Amino acid sequence: MRPESRIPCVVGGAFLFAQFVAMAAGVDSGSPRPLLGNDMPDGWSSWGGGPGGMHFSAAYQITTDNVPQLAHAWTHRSGDIRVAGERGSADIPPTQSSFQATPILVGDTLYYCSPFNKVFAVDARTGEERWAFDPEIDRASPVLPNCRGVSAWQSGREGRCESRILFGTLDARLFALDANSGARCEDFGDRGEVDLTEGLNAHNPSEYGVTQPPAIIGDKLIVGSMVLDNIREDVPSGVVRAFDVRSGALRWAWEALPPGAQAEADGSYRPGTANVWSMISVDEARDMVFAPTGNAAPDFFGGQRDGLDYYASSLVALRGSTGELLWHYRFVNHDIWDYDTPSQPTLIDLPIEGEVVPAVVQTTKMGLTFVLHRETGEPLWPVEERAVPVTGGVPEERPYPTQPFPTHVPSLFKPVTPDDAWGFTFWDKNICRERLAALDNQGLYTPPSLNGSIQMPSTGGGNNWGSPAIDPKTGVMVVYTNRTAGQVKLKQRAECQDSMQPQLGTPYCVEVSFAVTSPLGTPCTAPPWGTLDVIDLVAGKQLWSVPLGTTRNLAPFPFWWIEGLPGMAAPMMTAGGLVFSGIANDHHFRAFDLRDGRELWKEKLPTAAVALPMSYQLDGRQYVVVAVGGHWSGGSPPGDYLMAFALPEAP
Repeated sequence: MRPESRIPCVVGGAFLFAQFVAMAAGVDSGSPRPLLGNDMPDGWSSWGGGPGGMHFSAAYQITTDNVPQLAHAWTHRSGDIRVAGERGSADIPPTQSSFQATPILVGDTLYYCSPFNKVFAVDARTGEERWAFDPEIDRASPVLPNCRGVSAWQSGREGRCESRILFGTLDARLFALDANSGARCEDFGDRGEVDLTEGLNAHNPSEYGVTQPPAIIGDKLIVGSMVLDNIREDVPSGVVRAFDVRSGALRWAWEALPPGAQAEADGSYRPGTANVWSMISVDEARDMVFAPTGNAAPDFFGGQRDGLDYYASSLVALRGSTGELLWHYRFVNHDIWDYDTPSQPTLIDLPIEGEVVPAVVQTTKMGLTFVLHRETGEPLWPVEERAVPVTGGVPEERPYPTQPFPTHVPSLFKPVTPDDAWGFTFWDKNICRERLAALDNQGLYTPPSLNGSIQMPSTGGGNNWGSPAIDPKTGVMVVYTNRTAGQVKLKQRAECQDSMQPQLGTPYCVEVSFAVTSPLGTPCTAPPWGTLDVIDLVAGKQLWSVPLGTTRNLAPFPFWWIEGLPGMAAPMMTAGGLVFSGIANDHHFRAFDLRDGRELWKEKLPTAAVALPMSYQLDGRQYVVVAVGGHWSGGSPPGDYLMAFALPEAP
């Protein structure tokens, strides 16, 4: 464990043409703890499958042998989309909606949210709508329309609101609905809703909201926030809060203030602290909450943070009943690269040297995987603090001299150089070589500069919010890896333009690109630009890597042959030995053999499936369900299709 993680403290973020198994050596020496994963074929109780976030379904009817027979079973459509530049209003950015929700299963009903936070209950066998609830989000608000999921709580008793659906909204409200009818739970907050802006400093509505499903532990729901990147230094606090699941009363708040820092005198939350925008995991048996933190504001300049990034880009373990800080582990020291912790922490029991160890696995944008002891935060295998570049940035910045590197689980990246330039012809390849050579490049953690620097991996990762999926019995992990080299360039305040990210309150604005591109708009590094990668966590070995997606929907003929797209993807694993995944900007949904990465099934979709798939088995029939709604990065139009697939029913 790194020294600062020992200190307890209780205190209350397209393929871009346009823009950017030998499984675990047969390990079977321990069973996963109950409720961490998805232990029953008919279960998918929370966003990641279970409160431990394994992205794993125990449903087993669909196998490597019969998956080629998988066929469309039903579709539910929400009707809730936004096209780019809708209404032509200056208040609406040229961004489309992106349907990224993963449904949860309660009984025989699926619950999910649309990009503007409409909530739907549908029959899990047929997709027939049972009820819908509209929180009436202002569609003219300049937000990125997105909701990744809802959560459920059940008391075990009969009656109104004894089973609740809970969710946050883009405009920072928290709702509780009766799971059977969709009606508001009137005893929760103010007629079924809680205002999450209470205690925050003044801000524009688009700067703060909720896109994650709440985490549930006992009679509490835990919620973080989306805080808009790179707008200003004093964005709203990233405070993590627990609310009573019945009354909506605040039970505790944890704010990422450094040790010794004082909370605001008026009881409000301090602006600029690190937020938790990704999914939170819980271990109810241990009364533990695991929160992946984002950056302190702003992302690419930390010269004025005054220690506010102490808990940033970390994993924080809190006591579920009180919010007490138990431990934290920082993955990036003084993060000035937007390498916030993007994915849900995965809780799994791993067999290590004859002992079953409670672990938490955290993938990162850097393509580094950290495996920590769940109770203490100690790395289960050695992590080295290695020297990294500290020169070449702006004079007000003080980059941290070392960064942590895991030694057991292999890194998914190597440095990029001008010699790695790629193109369709000598012409665009040579221009790519010149563009790569012109940027500062000292490898991973090159400080952002006025000249511009290569960022490999880019701010999109590496691994992002959709990964990983882990088999609870073998410890085999599947991640999607975005493999483009991005670039970051700081600009003096006097040179800033409206198209740049302002970072107000600092001397610099910033230009960020997810990929260094050629004149043809293609990434300047060789494909594949996105892969599915499988790692045996216990053995510390990469088992296979395959390209995910093709340019078929993005490039003119004859350039359909490129395999492996950058973007976003979220793999899901099943007990039938399969990995399912869609990807932004490729209009297909695929199934792969977990043993060797062979593609076994592919289905053409109306647009891209960017969400985490889920699966369950009811009445002996297994369903695989995925949201099909495109992505705002370009190349896939918005959609509102919740699509289910199953094997044909017997005649």
